[in-house]
Order: sequence, then C-alpha cells, then structure tokens
Amino acid sequence: MSEQLEIEWKTALTKEEYTRLLTKLNITEFSIQTNSYFDTPTFTLQSKKCGLRIRLLDTYAELTLKSPQPVGKLETTDQLTLAEAKELLQLGRIPNEGAVAQALETLGIHPAGVVKFAELTTKRAELPINEGLLAIDESWAHNLHDYELELEVDEAHADQAHFLNLLNNWNLTFHPTKNKIQRAKEAADSTK
Repeated sequence: MSEQLEIEWKTALTKEEYTRLLTKLNITEFSIQTNSYFDTPTFTLQSKKCGLRIRLLDTYAELTLKSPQPVGKLETTDQLTLAEAKELLQLGRIPNEGAVAQALETLGIHPAGVVKFAELTTKRAELPINEGLLAIDESWAHNLHDYELELEVDEAHADQAHFLNLLNNWNLTFHPTKNKIQRAKEAADSTK
C-alpha cells in the first residue's frame, strides 16, 4: 500500500503536436497501460470527485483510489499481481480488503458495491524533467482516440504558470482537457 499526493497539469494535444513533441524530445520508448474504471451504479465516487481504477502494466497491476485534496489528489494504491488483477477484472470487482477498500469504506462505499464502467488503453512515454515527471500519452477507448501531455509536479511547482511556460517554450497551445476517467466514461456512454 502506498499513499502519495498527485499534483498534475495536463493539456490535450493534436496528433501533429504529439508527433512533433516526441521528435523534439527524441522519445522512442513507450509502455502500454490499460485502466479499468469502477464506480457505484449511481456514480457516487464521481459525485465526490473521486476516481477508482485497476491499472494493468507490463509486469504488475495496481488498484488506485484518487481522492480530492486542497491541492491535487491523494492516491491510495494497493499493488496487485497481473494474475490477481486479471481475475478481478474477469469477475468485474475489486478486492474487499486492503488500503483502497478501507478508504472506500470511509467514503461510505462498500467495495462490493462498485462495478466496472469503462476501460481505456494508453501508450505512454515518461520523461523526468526539471519541473517534474512528463507523460506523453496516446489513448484509446471505444470510439475515443486522443493525445495528451501531463506534468506531475511537487508542491513547489504546483503553480500552473510553470506548466504554461513549459508549453510556451515548446510552442504548444494549452487545450483544457478532462481527465482520463471522464473521457473514458463519455466514450463508454456514447456507445449505449
């Protein structure tokens, strides 16, 4: 189990901006991650501005609850093996115990009461820079295919001006974007 404060800035990218940025930063290595998103049938977590996901990576998986804080979001994460995560996803549920289950209970949500509602796959390149950890993403879900730049920062760089200055230095335009869970939900809703 781990807890960490996530402070991030993000912008949508056009395909041309995405390609240009990868070339400019000489990025050729990527990882693939698949996020399966969970909530109650009435979207109680969404109403509390929280997000819940199982993320499959190359060699392991993780269950993460994101909860709003005065600055950023608190990420409560339980590590899972790939086999555990795949079994949970096949059953359409999350574990009934662990730090995430306890955090859900404090929100008044029993872990057995959540269901999977969307899935999104991301091809990600990560690059540590002076301002923080840069993530350049290409994502797919149902009829969604988009590009995004995220910058995870510490509290010293929590001012959005740092991020906007970085975009300006790279000749990128700021395009406000929703977070991945919202975009995945909208993509899933559009297929109903």
